Amino acid sequence: MSRDVPTLYEWAGGSDALNRLTQTFYDKVAKDPVVGPVFKAMSPDHPSHVAAFIGEVFGGPKTYSEKFGGHREMVMHHLGKHLTEEQRRRWINLLADAADEVGLPDDPEFRSAFMGYVEWGSRLAKMNSNLGETCDPETEPMPAWGWGVPGGPYTPPETN
Repeated sequence: MSRDVPTLYEWAGGSDALNRLTQTFYDKVAKDPVVGPVFKAMSPDHPSHVAAFIGEVFGGPKTYSEKFGGHREMVMHHLGKHLTEEQRRRWINLLADAADEVGLPDDPEFRSAFMGYVEWGSRLAKMNSNLGETCDPETEPMPAWGWGVPGGPYTPPETN
């Protein structure tokens, strides 16, 4: 018997859920002494842009690529920021807290995929932030993140 496996975007709750996530997250970031200074000039639209990016990576609509320029544009936003490991780790922790706060799915498969992406993406952002002001990520495709090894959301066995 086969079953339809939703995308991470669908399982997370789509655009509304990801926008709640990023708004809550960046509210936390703005108040944080470690990562707050990095985002002091953050545009009010930044949370919705990041929600669109994550949505696209997680199998949702290609909104970020169509409106804002895709992965290349995201990479360019990080150049020259000189992010530290302490900032990267704080960023991850605040995002995990925000995911709990807004009620993103907490099944092991989703959270494993979600945090796997956050870990991968934050390391890439830190690396790109320390490349200086010049980098041409033109050849970098938009990442596509899926369920990984587990193969879909956890569904407990039916009990009779």
